[in-house]
Amino acid sequence: MFLKGKRALVTGSTSGIGLGIARALAAEGAETIITGFGGKDEIAKICAELGASHIDADLSTAEGAEALMAGAGHVDILVNNAGMQFVSPVEEFPVEKWDKIIALNLSAAFHTIRLAIPGMRQNGWGRIINTASAHSLTASPFKSAYVSAKHGLAGLTKTVALELAQSGITANCISPGYVWTPLVENQIPDTMKARNMTREQVINDVLLAGQPTKRFSHVEDIGAMAVFLCREEGGNITGSNFSMDGGWTAQ
Repeated sequence: MFLKGKRALVTGSTSGIGLGIARALAAEGAETIITGFGGKDEIAKICAELGASHIDADLSTAEGAEALMAGAGHVDILVNNAGMQFVSPVEEFPVEKWDKIIALNLSAAFHTIRLAIPGMRQNGWGRIINTASAHSLTASPFKSAYVSAKHGLAGLTKTVALELAQSGITANCISPGYVWTPLVENQIPDTMKARNMTREQVINDVLLAGQPTKRFSHVEDIGAMAVFLCREEGGNITGSNFSMDGGWTAQ
């Protein structure tokens, strides 16, 4: 329970990767604040499980991010995980979708980081962890906004790390490939039907086509990496982008 006495804020944490990270931090004693979409009963269940509190926030606006940080108060650990995806050719990409993806996947992290830093500086300790993606290091067709945002998030992380290098505060990215979540699992039946494929073919030839290991990561894996970065042994790891993508970006 080495995080007892530390307060952690994890955005996009009512499901998937964010919830996995929140669970891992809470298991090590962190006072955890979650934010994200979901039904009231489900969110209440998560809060009860983790001993966490939940703050409603629209992170697609600066005002929403500012309200979140004001409600959270001082945080020792900030995990920027909230994000969204939309797929379209560049020339057909809806401008409003571009703006929303850049706002939520990139600008929200800028706003939460800038507001968290003063308190971390005062305490001489902090951990900033940004959930990026294999797409922070490589690209795929039809994902112009997402790839741009994730590349930007990796650059933001490096810049913040350099600015805070002697402050006791670290900033790092975790960049998963495909992670087994309900969102991914729910894509399989529709893809099977659309492509006339078996479940195994969809998993190996579509979802895991770019991952040489042919294995999904799991949210617990991402949570374990986040926990390690919060340890004192991780105190000299900063400005790094950790690929957890089954070898995708090694190709």
